[in-house]
Parts: sequence; C-alpha cells; structure tokens
Amino acid sequence: MSIPQTGGGPIEHYSQMAEYLADGCKPKADWRIGTEHEKFGYCRDTHAPIPYEGDRSVRAVLEGLRDRFDWTPVMEGGHIIGLVKDGANVSLEPGGQLELSGAPLESVHQTCDEVNDHLRQVREVADIIGVEFIGLGAAPIWSHEDMPLMPKGRYKLMDGYMQKVGTMGRTMMRRTCTVQVNLDFGSEADMIKKMRVALALQPVATAPDAELPELTPEIIETDSGLPRAISAEQSAALLKTLDELAGSQRNST
Repeated sequence: MSIPQTGGGPIEHYSQMAEYLADGCKPKADWRIGTEHEKFGYCRDTHAPIPYEGDRSVRAVLEGLRDRFDWTPVMEGGHIIGLVKDGANVSLEPGGQLELSGAPLESVHQTCDEVNDHLRQVREVADIIGVEFIGLGAAPIWSHEDMPLMPKGRYKLMDGYMQKVGTMGRTMMRRTCTVQVNLDFGSEADMIKKMRVALALQPVATAPDAELPELTPEIIETDSGLPRAISAEQSAALLKTLDELAGSQRNST
C-alpha cells in the first residue's frame, strides 16, 4: 500500500516487530482476505506511459474516479496521490502504476467482484481521456526515464537512495507491477504455514512468464546468458501484443 501512513515511533529492538505481528493474531471467524492489483497506464495512440499532469494523465484518472464514483481524495503537497472509499484505497506506485488496495473481505469471490468493479471504473474514466491500462509484471519496452516519478516525498527519497545502491532499484520502482494477497492468521504457527505455502506456489506463478523479454540492455550485458536487447521487430510485436492484451482485458471485464 502506498497511501501515507502514520508511524509508530522508532524500532529499538526486534521484540517490537515480533509483538506487532503477534498483535495481528485473530480468531478464525474474523479472518479476512485482501488483494492489491497494480497496472500500467499508457496513451492509447502513442503507447507512451501516461505522465502525472495533463489531459491524459495519472492525475486525470484519479480526478475522474473521484468525481464519477465518489472516492475521497488523498493529497500530498497540493497533489492528488490517492483515493479512499469503503475500506479500500487507490494509490500510485513510483512510475505512475495505478494500484487498488482492496478492503478486507470474507472470500476470494468478494475480492474478485471488487477488482472487477474497480477495473470497470478505471476503464470508464480511461475511455473518456484516451488512455489504456494493462496488468503486466514488467514493462519491457519503456525505460525508467520514460516513466515520470510521481510527486510523493517518499518516492523522491527512494529514488535518490536507489541511485546509490545496487543497479536495478529505480527500474523496479517504475517498471514493475504485481498482484498481492494479504491473509489473516490465528497464530505464529498458522502464519508460518501460510507463508510456506505461498512461497511454494511462487515458482508456479512465475513459470508462465519465464520467457518474457528482459527489462533492460544492462541486464543483458551481465553474465546472465540471456540474449541481447530486443530488436525493433520484437519491440513492434510487443506493441501489437500490448493492444491485443488490453483489448482482451477490456472484453473480459
């Protein structure tokens, strides 16, 4: 979740983190499930990532959701950076990825309805301003310079820090999306069991996308053994696939 949150003071001992998790234990009758859904926005005609400002922009999408569907805006420094409604929120990832952080719900069927309703709202606003959204794990044809940093103080700090450590932090911030699940637990043992099952399922979820094009030429220059950067023909094919996937996602919702 990327909506600003209030802190609980400095962490001075690992026991504070253990106590925080222990306080989250709930009886089974109170267990809920929450999902987070991120997607990339781009201009329908140019396929360029949408900026924060402008007629076709992240801001226009947030304001459209606010005005048409009665979401309450979240502001930072005079900028609209998110929305809240009925226990859910819409927030922004560093490169403008739009995220639904769903409300705690009783079943996966309710979360499915919630996500579909959210996508319907986003599509309605996007159609008006001429943009599209698509759920992909990574954006292989945009560089992180193509994707403007959102006007959030937290992201400015992260962006500066990522330039000092590692090599792919800024790429991760701007050019990746994910779907996440949040589960309640009844005890430490129950939490460990659910975590182990989730970790065991991750390779299964990753395998279908294992042959996707790599993110940047910098990755290919390493000893990874991957082929070199995608060609112009591959890039054109990806753009065509982008349109096809966006069309199929629109039809499915």
